[in-house]
Amino acid sequence: MNVWPLIASLGCAMLMTSCAKPPPSWTAAPQLSLPAEARAPCALYVLPDRATLADLEIGYVTRGAQIVACDAARRLAVETYEAQGALIAGAPTR
Repeated sequence: MNVWPLIASLGCAMLMTSCAKPPPSWTAAPQLSLPAEARAPCALYVLPDRATLADLEIGYVTRGAQIVACDAARRLAVETYEAQGALIAGAPTR
């Protein structure tokens, strides 16, 4: 019986398996928690019935402050999302 074909096939199989890459190691992606301020809905001042000039002035100032606070919460949510994406990608954050 000729053993050379068997030895050649085993040698070829060993060469092929030694070149194969090991399976990737799956690690959990880092998670950042979104601050509660970014999750809360934005409140907006509503004028009362029979609004007076004082109510209009209060509403103007109050709504301006609420819009600034809502924009800050939105910016915080965007920065958290971008930081998490950078962590997953392995890039440094700002």
